[in-house]
Amino acid sequence: QFPFGRRLPCDIYWHGVSFHDNDIFSGQVNKFPGMTEMVRKITLSRAVRTMQYLFPLEYNFYPRSWILPDESSFFEKEIRTMKDRDPSWKPTFIVKPDGGCQGDGIYLIKDPSDIRLTGGLQSRPAVVQEYICKPLLVDKLKFDIRLYVLLKSLEPLEIYIAKDGLSRFCTEPYQEPTLKNLHQVFMHLTNYSLNIHSGNFIHSDNANTGSKRTFSSILCRLSSKGVDVKKVWSDIISLVIKTIIALTPELKVYYQSDIPAGKPGPTCFQILGFDILLMKNLKPMLLEVNANPSMRIEHEQELSPGVFENVPSPVDEEVKVAVIRDTLRLVDPQKQKKKDIHFQIESYKSKVIIRYNCFLCYRSQTLEHVSDTKEELLDAGPPDRLEHDANKNTEAGLPSLCLKQVFPKYAKQFNYLRVVDRVAALFIRFLGVKGTTKLGPTGFRTFIRNCKLSNSNFSMASVDILYIDITRRWNSMGIDHKESGMCWQAFVEAFFCLAQKKYKSLPLHEQVASLIDFCEYHLAVLDEKRLVCGRG
Repeated sequence: QFPFGRRLPCDIYWHGVSFHDNDIFSGQVNKFPGMTEMVRKITLSRAVRTMQYLFPLEYNFYPRSWILPDESSFFEKEIRTMKDRDPSWKPTFIVKPDGGCQGDGIYLIKDPSDIRLTGGLQSRPAVVQEYICKPLLVDKLKFDIRLYVLLKSLEPLEIYIAKDGLSRFCTEPYQEPTLKNLHQVFMHLTNYSLNIHSGNFIHSDNANTGSKRTFSSILCRLSSKGVDVKKVWSDIISLVIKTIIALTPELKVYYQSDIPAGKPGPTCFQILGFDILLMKNLKPMLLEVNANPSMRIEHEQELSPGVFENVPSPVDEEVKVAVIRDTLRLVDPQKQKKKDIHFQIESYKSKVIIRYNCFLCYRSQTLEHVSDTKEELLDAGPPDRLEHDANKNTEAGLPSLCLKQVFPKYAKQFNYLRVVDRVAALFIRFLGVKGTTKLGPTGFRTFIRNCKLSNSNFSMASVDILYIDITRRWNSMGIDHKESGMCWQAFVEAFFCLAQKKYKSLPLHEQVASLIDFCEYHLAVLDEKRLVCGRG
């Protein structure tokens, strides 16, 4: 540790909270700029909701959510309408403060009107979600899964998932929510930081018992009962990849703000904690994503009233030490240099073959349907068989990697979802001033003009009105006021609006994809003209 700084640069910087813990200009940092903001409950819900608009079936792993206080009236109206249609429907909702962690401030309600009783929403915004009433139970207890995910690179996108995770248990037998048990947190909330205070919490040195167990022990138990564990694991991999695809567009906006393209700066990687709940039908549901998951491998034990000591936790140690060890192995700069040299040699040797096969490769890939790769994802298998190819050359004296690469390994199946990434590229192109995250009115007009989006039916005056209306609405929602202009979410709304105007008869995801193609084509023509003029 260097509390007063360090003169010589490091290969790897390990920050405690965020990218901005220290000013770094080289090497690798274990945090992405903007990640803490991106995985807050409101921002995460907005990012997933954008993808749900485009691909509702692919993103049905996230509970229906409303943002408070901005959508309070809409929430009440929508629930009232649904109850009128089906009087037998008796939902439960869970309210989560936006900046809360470790279960702080979370509570359950049966009716939207109950939110008003808590007060303070203006000072502490929140997300309200449909509560999952039928979770999978083990030993009659509700539990969730903490999986560790390494985002090794944003561009190109590279994702790894740890072969094992933690299962955190409630400490009271589960019953479906009623007005009587609604406030029993040890029954409904799986947070370790809450349940550790229960008299029923069991610390165990055995990975198969206690209130915190390894996820692999749960999978073994399910497998012994005939459950298709391979299918469960492939569904979880799919959920993780889709969630990160939802987060990457706005992350790229933050990234270019702190590390502008073409300027020297550090590269980033980050360990994320995914909290996942298995439903009774074994469908995984995303609860939240943590930018700073706890890496403690010990717990406090009360020796006598008021006297505590730290005791090792074998379950935590088994999972977390492997995650950190293998993260460092994967980002080892010396290993990367050897890899780059090997790649250069191999690419030189195969240059002729690549050229010869490139047309045939392209043709065969475009003819294959996305669903053809389902088998490949299922072949990933349960955690005990998830090995990365790099394991063949495991470092001497170290165990095989616990981190399994899932992207770009399964990119072929998921690349069609990366539509909003291309929208982010357009947004970043027209930001103008490096280091900003908001688009000014001139930048928006330039975007419209360069992409040939204005016409007799959509004048530049209409463009200005669209910009003002959407920007004003998003700024009123408490979006960052440090700089003026159109934020990323507002630009996405404006882009979707333009796509719907231009391609009225298509589904939304086809409208958006068509408009992206249209914009990219005109920008490519413009770039070519500028190149020719430059040569002249």
